Parts: sequence; structure tokens; C-alpha cells
Amino acid sequence: MAATVKFHFRAKPAKARKSPGSNRVGKQHRPIGDPVEYLKSNPKFEAAPFGPPAGNLVMSLDAVAAGVSAAIAKEKQMVFHTVGDTGGVNGTETQDSVAKAMEQQIRNPGVNGSPAFFYHLGDVVYFNGISTDYPQQFFEPYQYYPALIFAIPGNHDGDTHVRNNDKPDPEPSLTGFRDNFCAAPGTHASPYRDAMTQPYVYWTLDTPLATIVGLYSNIDGMLDAKDHGPQEAWLTQQMKDAAGDKCLIVAVHHAPYSLDVTHGGYFKILESLDNAIAASKRVPDMVLSGHVHNYQRFSRQIGDRTIPYIIAGAGGYANTPKAMHKLQTEGGQQFQLPFQTTHPDLTLQKFNQTDPGFLKVTVTPGELTAEYYIVPFEGSANGNPYDSVTVTLG
Repeated sequence: MAATVKFHFRAKPAKARKSPGSNRVGKQHRPIGDPVEYLKSNPKFEAAPFGPPAGNLVMSLDAVAAGVSAAIAKEKQMVFHTVGDTGGVNGTETQDSVAKAMEQQIRNPGVNGSPAFFYHLGDVVYFNGISTDYPQQFFEPYQYYPALIFAIPGNHDGDTHVRNNDKPDPEPSLTGFRDNFCAAPGTHASPYRDAMTQPYVYWTLDTPLATIVGLYSNIDGMLDAKDHGPQEAWLTQQMKDAAGDKCLIVAVHHAPYSLDVTHGGYFKILESLDNAIAASKRVPDMVLSGHVHNYQRFSRQIGDRTIPYIIAGAGGYANTPKAMHKLQTEGGQQFQLPFQTTHPDLTLQKFNQTDPGFLKVTVTPGELTAEYYIVPFEGSANGNPYDSVTVTLG
């Protein structure tokens, strides 16, 4: 589909506030309603210490779960879970609750509307993605999850930064992610499940009804160390090559849009996605992100299409209501929905900044539906979706 993509730049980044006679002391908050933070400090890019293998970095669901893939093709319906930011370095109680709620939705993976897999949106393990943290923060919380788990890395999966009194990381960036998600077939990562065999840290999952292109947005929210780099070129080619009769979903850890006060959206991610849309002449049917520890659903108008851009980053790391990322307020009051952002093509439709939760996505030949389920800190989930959006395909 041909698409005209408009970039929304400020005339100039906000200048830092200065006190009389002082040096720079801080930056201004971005304007209320602006979903992109253009002034990011000291971008940090850390290249993967292992290069991508030869080939197009596509893995077929049929290759790792032939029976599940066949059931999806026969029933013409695919359901999967997705959420990010689960790593339980602060304790796994919240993560365990979310995992249990997802487990309860599965009877037989991929059959009769049961989720076929869990697609993790990054920050699997906090803080530095070390291999030794995987048993406690990943394998144990999901030991009863009865379906496959795929993933893209988040910033904490790749960061090797030394914090406080930490010792220097004993292994290169992304080692833990590689060993547990990009492993050789038959690698026994834990007593509960084999490691996944994804081709690389950015990769494409080909399923009977959807193509899911997963990106690695590195430490500070960039696909590449420079503009128009190799991952952006790969993304463009994947979007060009994606089957026209299948749903197209793009997943990336850092959100291109966010109205939270902690992060905001990541301009470099938005720019790379829009470059790929313009160059490939293909518009994704949905864009999924994590990183921000709450839930936000935006609708973006691209040509004659209305595309959901969804943040689902409340998978368990934020283990108290105060730890959830909060949205901007207007005059001390929360936004009234739907809220028109400063980008004329982008509207905030729904959000939740108080409860953990996860998405259940359903794909049929004609529709794509995303339902968000909350798992409250207090009380129990009622089994009904907190939010839902449906996109007509084709």
C-alpha cells in the first residue's frame, strides 16, 4: 500500500533552563500532549558482539511448531500473547501473577482460539541481561506456560553498564539473550523448556496468518548507530517482502510514541519506521512496543488507514502502583479520551497506568484484534478485557 508519511519536527529542541550565573542545569519538559521526546541525552549504542547469519533472518512457525501452525492454518485463526518489561529483579510476584493469568487463557496452544505463543517485547531480564539471571527472572516465572515463547531484546537485555557497586559484566552484550533465544536446536536452557532458536536479535516470524517483524532498538532507542543503517534497510526489505494476504505487525521495544513523563516516544524509532513505510510502500497493521511501564493505545492515520500503535510494558517489572510510569497531566488533570496529541495524525484512545497487564492478539484473514487484560495489584482479574481494538485487514 502506498503511503504518505509526515514527520513532525519541532522548530528547535527545547533549550536547557539556566539560573543566573550558572551552567546548564536541566532540560525543559516537552510540551503537554507531545508524544515524542526529541532531546535525548548521550545516546548509547552497543553493537551485538555476534553478527547476523547469512540469509533473510526469517523463521517459520511451522519449523518450530508444525502442529500448532497446521491448526492455525486449518482454523484460519491465530491467537498469541504479547507484553514486555517482565524481568523480576525486584521480586517476581507481579510477574508471576501476569504469567498465571496468561496460562489460564490456554487450553491447547493454537487450537480453538487458545493462544499459540507468547511474543515478548523486550527487557526479559533486568538489569544487565546476564545469563545467570535467566532461571529466576524468566524460566521459573514461566515454568507452567504451556506454549512457545519468542522475544526481541530490550535495552536491559543488551546493556552492560555497571551500576553502583556492580562488578563489570562478565560477558558481552546480549549473551544471555543469544543463549536463550538464538540457540542451536535442542539446547536445554532449563528443566522447563528448551531455548528458542530465533535466527538473530532482530528477525521475522512467519506464521500462516501474520508476518511479525521484530526489531532490536538497542540501549537508547535506535535501530542503527547511524541514520539509514543496516537494520533499517533490513526492515524495509522485510516489509516489501511480507505477503500481501497476511497481517503485518512490527514489534520494537522502545516506543515511537508515548505520553509518559519518564521517557516519551523515541524519535529515532519513529523516523526509522516511517522511512521503512515510505520506502516499502507498505503500512503495518499494528505496531507493538514496551519499555514504558504502562499501557497506552494510540491510533495513527496513515493515508486512508487507521493504525494502532500500542505500548504494553507492564509485564511485571513495575511491582507497585508507584513504579508504574505515569502520563502527563494537563493543568493537574488527566487527559480526557480520546485525546488529540500535538501530532495531527495521532490520537490517544486508551491507557492504564495503575495495573500490570498483557495483550491477547487475535488474527483472522479479515481482522486483527488486540485485547488488553489487566492483572490488578490488589484483587483479582475479572476475565474481561480492559480495552480492545479491531483493525479490518485487506
